[in-house]
Amino acid sequence: MSKSDHRKWWVLGSLSFGILAIALDMTILNVALPTLATDLNASTSSLQWIVDAYNLVLAAVLLPAGMMGDRFGRKKFLLIALVLFGAASLGCAISDSSSMLIAMRALLGLGAAFIMPLSMSILPVLFHGAERTKAMMIWAMANMFGIPLGPILGGWLLKHYAWGSVFLINLPLVAIALIAVGLLLPESKSETRRRLDGVGIATSSIGLAGVTYGVIRTGEHSWSDPAALAAIAASVVLLLLFVWRQRRIAYPLIDLSLFRSSRFTWGALLATIVTFAMFGIMFAMPQYFQAVQQFDSFGTGIRLLPMIGGVIIGAKLAQSLIAKAGTKQVAAIGFAMLAAGLAVGAFTQSGSGYGFAAAWLTLAGFGLGMSLPTSMDAALGELSAERSGVGSALIMALRQIGGTFGVALLGAALNATYRSKLQLHGVPDAVAETARQSVSAGAAAAHRIASEPLLDSVGRAFVSGMDVMFWICGGIALAGMVCAILFLPRGEVHSGSNQSSEIGV
Repeated sequence: MSKSDHRKWWVLGSLSFGILAIALDMTILNVALPTLATDLNASTSSLQWIVDAYNLVLAAVLLPAGMMGDRFGRKKFLLIALVLFGAASLGCAISDSSSMLIAMRALLGLGAAFIMPLSMSILPVLFHGAERTKAMMIWAMANMFGIPLGPILGGWLLKHYAWGSVFLINLPLVAIALIAVGLLLPESKSETRRRLDGVGIATSSIGLAGVTYGVIRTGEHSWSDPAALAAIAASVVLLLLFVWRQRRIAYPLIDLSLFRSSRFTWGALLATIVTFAMFGIMFAMPQYFQAVQQFDSFGTGIRLLPMIGGVIIGAKLAQSLIAKAGTKQVAAIGFAMLAAGLAVGAFTQSGSGYGFAAAWLTLAGFGLGMSLPTSMDAALGELSAERSGVGSALIMALRQIGGTFGVALLGAALNATYRSKLQLHGVPDAVAETARQSVSAGAAAAHRIASEPLLDSVGRAFVSGMDVMFWICGGIALAGMVCAILFLPRGEVHSGSNQSSEIGV
């Protein structure tokens, strides 16, 4: 292996540290929310905004971030974004009010909005063919590994240190990424100097942020909430206006001709479907382990590790199978395994042993490891170095919206079943009202009044809702399998980056 070959793999490794920091930040905060409520005197509304400020800014900035990397230099903006993410992490750690923490979380989202698409956009510039597929597997695993690692690491840090430590853990990861990217990654950018599309930036940013806000609000209230529906409707109109404008201007923010490629279109859509189903697992299982089976956050994270083991094995197998069987077959097998795992998970009972959960989580993880990186690589293979930034941002924007809708829609199905199955006869009205809010609130209320029957009812009701949700997720994964078979082209992923590789490594 030549020196330049070593160099690009070191670059990928450094980018993986940045992606891991972002993935950690998505889940590590959840275990700290009760502590934040006490130490910062944060209201429920403030806690929601501490979580949601990150997602709103991330959704709003993804597409402009990809475009700016293509136009002005991907390395330059990656370095700026890593510095911003590190500084915002430090700001979160030293925040002395909920308002300051919300502002710092918004800055974290801004940094993440550049790091995620630009780190992925480097892949078709540095790697081609089978190497790019391997690089995509590594990138995706770094992204997924942080999800269960967040509660494990967060639980341990909160047990031994102050809550600010859950943000300070980002700093060494960012520092490693900064040094390696600064020293090893050559600059790359589009050779075509495109005019900035200010209207496109505004309509896409407000539209994506508005849809995300509307869906978040439905989770806080309901799908009949007028403000949520108005936000979603107005945002859809803005996004339709954005698409209409992109088809008519000389220098669009995104190249809609990408969607003429069935490999890009269905690769991106299938990655979104996987994300939708994956978020269902990650939404329900931490609550199941903590509220129903009474494990702490550290124990919960440990019990999610079989899924990551399945992801690693599935991704490794997918990498070796793609060259022999092709993208269509590998993606379809992955979706089938994911659907099978979710179908088994839908038979979970409140008293099920951990061995049962570990088995189906491993199977579902295996399906995730085969389907998600393969789908993303199919789309990524259609991107030339010229448009890798915006193309990667488009893939990530679709996944972000898919995940947001996944949590809201699946959460609504789970909550509706949970409330309908609760047995609250003889329970004081105030306690019953608390129990209806969520399984965590219900379990806490049952412990407060020392009511075993209520605790049992809360657990059984939640598991009933979780099972319904897993049937829905399984059906979505099955639909993904059918779409992969029908619409993904046969054969290996080819590399659009071969068209104009701009840097030599």
